[in-house]
Amino acid sequence: MFHAISLSVALAVLWILLSGHTESHLLALGALSVVLSVGVVRALGILDRETIPVHLLGRALLYWPWLLWEIVKANWDVAKIIANPSLPISPTMMRVRASQKTDLGKAIYANSITLTPGTLSVGLEGDEITIHALTRAGADGVVEGTMDRKVTELEKAP
Repeated sequence: MFHAISLSVALAVLWILLSGHTESHLLALGALSVVLSVGVVRALGILDRETIPVHLLGRALLYWPWLLWEIVKANWDVAKIIANPSLPISPTMMRVRASQKTDLGKAIYANSITLTPGTLSVGLEGDEITIHALTRAGADGVVEGTMDRKVTELEKAP
């Protein structure tokens, strides 16, 4: 029941933020869409701790600012390469081991790599993520492991 309530609140807040409407008839339609959406998720049997990871919320509030800063830094590096074509690029494909224990943690790690400009997760098999990096320095940044450690800390059970 906790996950259904959490999902309902999240969907309602998202609906209000995205629609911006506060008229009663539109709020009623929004509430109906939330109830139907949660009902479908419950009927499919996919309403669980991994689908609605409320337990990560506290640590995610620390992780997101760090990730956003990494995205800004990577954007700057990619912009420098675009602005100055003489800067060398060295496209690199590599595999890194994900130290996360859950599928959710591995997905967060792979998506965090992809969100960072200049790197792209192209595959996830078991504990290994295949990555394409625009430069060798970008690949070395992933190998260094700070993001892996941050995501592992994020996924730890409370």
